[in-house]
Amino acid sequence: MIPRDTLKKIRRIEIRTRRAVHDVFAGRYHSVFKGRGMEFEEVREYVPGDDIRSIDWNVTARTGTPFVKKFIEERELTVMLLVDISASNRFGSTPQLKRDLAAEVAAVLAFSAITNNDRVGLILFTDRVEKHIPPAKGLTHVLRVISDILSARPASPRTDLAPALEYLNHVVRRRSVAFLLSDFIAPPCERLLRVTARRHDLVSLIIGDKREHALPPVGLVDFQDPETGQRLTIDTTYAPARRALLTHHTRQRDALLHALRAARADAVELFAGEPYDRELVRFFRQRELRR
Repeated sequence: MIPRDTLKKIRRIEIRTRRAVHDVFAGRYHSVFKGRGMEFEEVREYVPGDDIRSIDWNVTARTGTPFVKKFIEERELTVMLLVDISASNRFGSTPQLKRDLAAEVAAVLAFSAITNNDRVGLILFTDRVEKHIPPAKGLTHVLRVISDILSARPASPRTDLAPALEYLNHVVRRRSVAFLLSDFIAPPCERLLRVTARRHDLVSLIIGDKREHALPPVGLVDFQDPETGQRLTIDTTYAPARRALLTHHTRQRDALLHALRAARADAVELFAGEPYDRELVRFFRQRELRR
């Protein structure tokens, strides 16, 4: 039985994201993520302007009239959502937690996929695979995916990308579009990122919160790492401490983006409490230009 507050969240996300999908994302998704190839549909009589390379010479020879082969895009894709549900994703300096943003973005991608008749699967992970929902189609399936992201109760608080990537590569044999939604506060795994990006179309969605690295000067603040329990008190009025935190975060971010570029995996940075549609549209446009 899904709790009432979770059902309300699901309904709000469905309303917001389906409007965005209808107005903006579904068409761009279709143009960016193509099917596996072209599938033969039928032959028809040649008309002036047809590409002569599409002439079916066997049918033409039998009938004495030029015929051409007609193909349609083999559209169906498998879309896998790999969603980090570790403890660090329960952070939020705004009413929207990082985990809530991940659920909403996953919903946009899932609705875009089923609008284009693609299949959607889900892998929830921490430092292990917490749950796997095999790919399927339809609204009921997508609502289940969103519900499982919002209501998940992970067995572990920690994060490790490696088990989720290994599981994806082992379980999903055919090439898929794999969206990896995480704050990437995790041990490096450059080799597995490269392997996964070769097998699948890997898109990394980096889910963050700007207060994680840009602290306001509000005095002494007691911090606790949600994954390890380690505590640290910082005097946020001390400017060198704030600069050191920002420098540390910048170095980590640069290293992550470098690793993703080296793996040939796309990356999009999104922040809780801020509109995500502009960044996703920019990503889709960049992908279209590269095609």
